[in-house]
Amino acid sequence: MINANKTMSLAIMSGKGGVGKTNLSLNLSYALNIGGNSVLLMDCDLGLANLDVLLGISPENNMQDILLSDAKPSDIVIPIEEGRKFDILPAASGVPELVEMDEDMQEMLFSKLTKLVGRYQFLVLDLGAGINGTVLSFAAMTQMRIVVITPEPTSLTDSYALIKVLHSNHNVSDFNIIVNQAANSKEAKDTFDRLNMACEKFLNIRLKNMGFVRYDPSVTEAVRRQIPFLKFAPKSDASRDILNIAVKIQKTRMENMGKLGEKPVMKKFPALAD
Repeated sequence: MINANKTMSLAIMSGKGGVGKTNLSLNLSYALNIGGNSVLLMDCDLGLANLDVLLGISPENNMQDILLSDAKPSDIVIPIEEGRKFDILPAASGVPELVEMDEDMQEMLFSKLTKLVGRYQFLVLDLGAGINGTVLSFAAMTQMRIVVITPEPTSLTDSYALIKVLHSNHNVSDFNIIVNQAANSKEAKDTFDRLNMACEKFLNIRLKNMGFVRYDPSVTEAVRRQIPFLKFAPKSDASRDILNIAVKIQKTRMENMGKLGEKPVMKKFPALAD
């Protein structure tokens, strides 16, 4: 059960790779943390983990040890910001059996993580790209879902496919959208509108525009230096944009505190309020 922190679980996903999803997951978690929240960022790209690469760290243990040994989750967690309770739970790379986790393995994982995640105000899941079974299951179990898209047509079509499968097969109808690598606010709005129009017309669901992150050279440089761009260039356009999104997410959590209490962190939840 969750303690008084009332943890909010948040899945960040994308229809295709290469849209900056993991980098946004890291920096959004960082933004939530500097906003005064305790955050556990969980690398759920279980076959191609790369959060550790973005941070320049080499974990000795990872999620595989929780599943396949008696390792305690608290021993696997790595603190990112000392004194601010911002931690990551690393995943394993090149372990195919973790990519398609069956229901028993998923249940075992989250039963082992229950006490740990209840210590945080936010549990952020960086999911793998695409529509494999583990991605869909994890996305369906979280309280809030964010789909990261870019203005590229392939990103829109693949994101629509992801939303369609979650809606049709898992009865999920609430999706939040972040447009990444946008040239400006107009391009971001046009990109969101195209995806939202398709979802309204063919799926009869309306997406929520969570905001956008502008294309910013400092993001590329921060990746090279293996530092969150919010820390590397806190006054950059991308940093200001990610902070605006974090404020919206914090507001959503505060407005829904009553729905977050005394429930498992991961289960099929009703939609949170807009």
